[in-house]
Order: sequence, then structure tokens, then C-alpha cells
Amino acid sequence: MKFWEEKTLKEMSEEEFEALCDNCGRCCLIKLEDEDSNEIFPSDVHCKLFNPKNCLCLDYDNREKIVPDCVKLNADNISSLNWIPASCAYRRIAENRGLASWHPLVSGDKETVVKAGISVKGLTISEKEIKPEDWIDHITKWPEW
Repeated sequence: MKFWEEKTLKEMSEEEFEALCDNCGRCCLIKLEDEDSNEIFPSDVHCKLFNPKNCLCLDYDNREKIVPDCVKLNADNISSLNWIPASCAYRRIAENRGLASWHPLVSGDKETVVKAGISVKGLTISEKEIKPEDWIDHITKWPEW
């Protein structure tokens, strides 16, 4: 049995928890919230630390210092974050849905997340290139959000 099938998020080691990340890049996208409805709208604008070529953070260890509103996902907050997409492994595990067939831990291939259309690899633009007032023009419908 695989660790994600027998452990809850809280029971996982830090290494196991980090291994759940499929590097889709969706958590690094700018999300806009409707103040009246609290509805979340994802965009195709990524954080200034996001590398769109490999969907990794350019300074993962220091990201919270460099980007003060960066949210570090953990077993305690994952269920309360309304902007986590339905495709996210952390959300799927928290909701007892298991990992998707395209997840690299299941498929054995880190490119299946790209092939499945879940990854934002090469599909985004940096927040450094767009004025915040123009982010609304970049609201995007992503699969399985």
C-alpha cells in the first residue's frame, strides 16, 4: 500500500507531504475574490517567484519572506482554503478521494500532469508583467478547478 493510501495528511512525514505536490503550479496563480459573494476566480497570472517552464518556485525555502501573502500548505489549513482546486492532491487526500490517475506518484511519470491538462506549465504570465488592475482581464477557467 502507498503512503497516501494509508495515512492522513497529518500522519505524513514532511517528505511524504511534499511528495504529494504534483507541480501543477495552480497554487502559485493569482486568484481574485468577489467581495460580495466570496467566489474565487483563478487567473493565468503567476507569482513573481514561479518558474513557468518547470512549475517550481524560484526560492521555495524563502518564499514566505519574499512574498508575504504566500500561503504555505499544511495538513491543518488545506481544508479551509477555498481557493485550492479540486484537482489538488492535498485536497483530494483531505477529502478521501485518493490521487488521480495522472498524478506522478500513481503514473510514475511527472509529465502526466501536463498531458492531463492539469498543469499550468507554459500557460501563464508573470505578475511582474501586468498591472494589478489588469488582473481581472486574466481570469481563466482551468479544468477541475
